[in-house]
This record gives sequence, structure tokens and C-alpha cells, in this order.
Amino acid sequence: MNTVYLSTAYFAPVSYYAIMLRYNRIVIEQWCNYTKQTYRNRCHIAAANGVLPLSVPIVKPDTLKYPTRDIRISDHGEWRHLHWNAIASAYGSSPFFEYYQDDLRPFFEKRYTFLFDFNEAIRQTMCILIGIEPQVEFTESYASPAPDETDLREAIHPKRKTAETIPSLHLKPYYQVFTEKYGFQPDLSIIDLLMNMGPESILILKDS
Repeated sequence: MNTVYLSTAYFAPVSYYAIMLRYNRIVIEQWCNYTKQTYRNRCHIAAANGVLPLSVPIVKPDTLKYPTRDIRISDHGEWRHLHWNAIASAYGSSPFFEYYQDDLRPFFEKRYTFLFDFNEAIRQTMCILIGIEPQVEFTESYASPAPDETDLREAIHPKRKTAETIPSLHLKPYYQVFTEKYGFQPDLSIIDLLMNMGPESILILKDS
């Protein structure tokens, strides 16, 4: 059984879901120290003015080293309303927005306490919509993968190119709403793939 370790992620990028299809066993790390500017609390979508980052505000920990599992979501501002409006604006004209909007909207209506629980609920729903059933486990303490296991906890990162951190992964281009304006924009949030390709999303992931 081949195993991969991943971090938790907010509407994770396409590469994250492509990786889940490659491995028999997925272990999601929940006890690593939380760090800023990662996909743990942000995602990137394709908007009319280019790539738009969406970040979930968190309650600032009182120590520098704080486990991701215990990070709480902040209710400061109207981020849920802003995120949903940004997604609806970006993908309102996409082929599958009307089909999937009722599956996504609840995530911006229900209030989750912990970021990890929020991300996991999103991941489960995205897997159902895509049509994949990964075998997922969670670390019980900070893990040290075995020599024959793959550690990609920091490889899928907004400041690193997936082509460099995971050379074996070749993300297949697909139709995007703003392709004519900006060209194909790789490894955006899974929202982008789902809204543009719908049931064919799984084919793109398998070919990547």
C-alpha cells in the first residue's frame, strides 16, 4: 500500500486532489505547527481581474508554535459573505456553477469553530462531487513518515511551483472561463476545475 502525507487545505488546489488519486492511503497531518501563507487557510480562484486569493481569517495563537488542529476560525469581518460573492462572481457564467452552487453555499452559511474541521468537511464534499473515494486517515501526533512513504505536506504550497516540488505531476490543462483573457492558469482551487469541467473533473485529475 503506497502512502502519502498531506496538509489540511481550504478548497485545496487541483494538484492536491490529483495526488489523492495516486495513493492508496492518504494521511492528513493535523498536529504540525500552524504557519501563515499556506493553503491551510487560503485558496486561489480565477476571477475577472486575474487570480484572486481568498483567505480564511484565524484567531491569532498566543504562542509561536501552535498545532494546526487547534486553530480557530475568526468571525472578524464578513469573510464568508465576501468569499461566496467572489466565487459566484468568478464562476457565475461557468458551465457548472448552477449545478454545484447549492453544494458549496452552505460552507459560507454555517459557522465552524476549527479550521481543520472546516477544511475536512469541504474535502469530503469535494471528493463526493468529483466522484473519488480516497482512504483518508489523520495523524494522532506529529508524524515522521517511513522511508517508503511520501511526504508532501509542504510540497503543495502557494509560494512554490508544483512542477518543481512534485516533478512527476503534470497538471492537464482544461477549459477555464477566462482562458482567452489570461491563458490557462494552472493549479487553482478545486472549485475552478469543478465549475468548469463538472463530471469530467475526475478525468482531468486522472490524466495529470
